Amino acid sequence: MKKAFLQLHAAVLLAGFTGILGRLITLNEGLLVWYRLLLSSLTLWILLFLSKKIKRISLKDCLKIFSVGLIAALHWVTFYGSIKYANVSVALVCFSAIGFFTAIFEPLVFRRRIDPWELLLGLMVIGGIYIIFHFDPQYKIGIIVGILSALLGSLFPIFNRIFLRTHAPETVTVYELTGGLISLSFILPFYLQLFPPDHVVPGRNDLLWLLVLSWFCTVLAFQLSMNALRKISAFTVNLTYNLEPVYGILLAFAIYQENKELGPSFYAGLTIILMAVALQTVNVYIKHRSK
Repeated sequence: MKKAFLQLHAAVLLAGFTGILGRLITLNEGLLVWYRLLLSSLTLWILLFLSKKIKRISLKDCLKIFSVGLIAALHWVTFYGSIKYANVSVALVCFSAIGFFTAIFEPLVFRRRIDPWELLLGLMVIGGIYIIFHFDPQYKIGIIVGILSALLGSLFPIFNRIFLRTHAPETVTVYELTGGLISLSFILPFYLQLFPPDHVVPGRNDLLWLLVLSWFCTVLAFQLSMNALRKISAFTVNLTYNLEPVYGILLAFAIYQENKELGPSFYAGLTIILMAVALQTVNVYIKHRSK
């Protein structure tokens, strides 16, 4: 059990590290995500083939998962775009708005009533982001793109819950990454015309960090999460992933000293957001215990 918890927190830490790499890699955000999807999907296909875990799925399910892969790819593009236009800390604060959008979209998809408490906590996060937005106008574009990223990021886990009822996590993940890669390949030429990059082919340093992003922060993080799920409940795993923005912001402070770039309004907004995350954690825990 102890090993499983260590694997889980290692996976969350690796997920938090993606923002650091997003700032480190000099590629345009669209190209960055395309290379990440290419390397990650190829690696997973090879690993699943060698372990004989590749599962065929129907064309109908394949197209559905591919469409969700497109949403995931656009979520990543806007997430890294938020980092490029602002910084890692601001992008991760906006990432916290996923809870607000999930509180709205999940009831619509599963046809249940909206939970007023979840909506209230989501609004607390939006309020925290507004404080940063209002008093730090230099991050305006980064915050807008980051909120769009949170909206997209709230959608694909909701649809994944449906797919995971009938398909293994490995199958959903590899088809999703592949769908994201194919979809983004069609979109990327138009995207690059709108946002011309300085360079298209990654240099040596960019390639190194792309491999770290793909192999460690995507493939390895996925494997660690799956290993943890064999010993730990899905509830505990989902709850622990609330720490991802916290880990990411602390890493940004330690590596890039972003705390020196941020004013009092950022910390005021961040405090409100952390309070909302903590209250949501307690709320979910109480509900889980009552069941």
